Amino acid sequence: MNVILLEKMGNLGGIGDQATVKAGFARNFLFPQGKAIPATKQNMEEFEGRRAELMAAHDANVAAAQKRADQVNGVELRIEVNASDEGRLFGSIGTREIADAVNAQVGSELTKAEVLMPNGAFRDLGHYEVALDLGFEVGATITVDVVALGAAADVSADGSVIEEIEAEAAADEAEAE
Repeated sequence: MNVILLEKMGNLGGIGDQATVKAGFARNFLFPQGKAIPATKQNMEEFEGRRAELMAAHDANVAAAQKRADQVNGVELRIEVNASDEGRLFGSIGTREIADAVNAQVGSELTKAEVLMPNGAFRDLGHYEVALDLGFEVGATITVDVVALGAAADVSADGSVIEEIEAEAAADEAEAE
């Protein structure tokens, strides 16, 4: 089935392009979502009259997505979770937790569908780079540090580890006895 695209679709083409798709895809997805119309002579003429309007709407959507990308790009998250001594999480960190953490820190409107995790949820402590797909071919990258729940309390204000200080004090006490 030939259709005229009303918005840019990744593998099909740009606004105004004609694409050949399966009838079920057009009937069940493209037409109800308003992403395409059947490629008839009458629709071609109507589309040419609306081309400027559709291009302006697309440009506005790209600008909004770019503004969101500028807001969240480079954000560094620190997520504290329960973990074993070996560094394995009791549970996992998925797209929902990351989206919620970004929204709480930055105040954005990030959804879990925009967080890309091709290797699945995080199940270990560590430092991760996470890509975001904000639509209209606009992306961003954030950094997620997954740390053990008690790790934040073990670091003093100057960044030194309190446990090392306590261990030295205990060693000094032992020598004094």
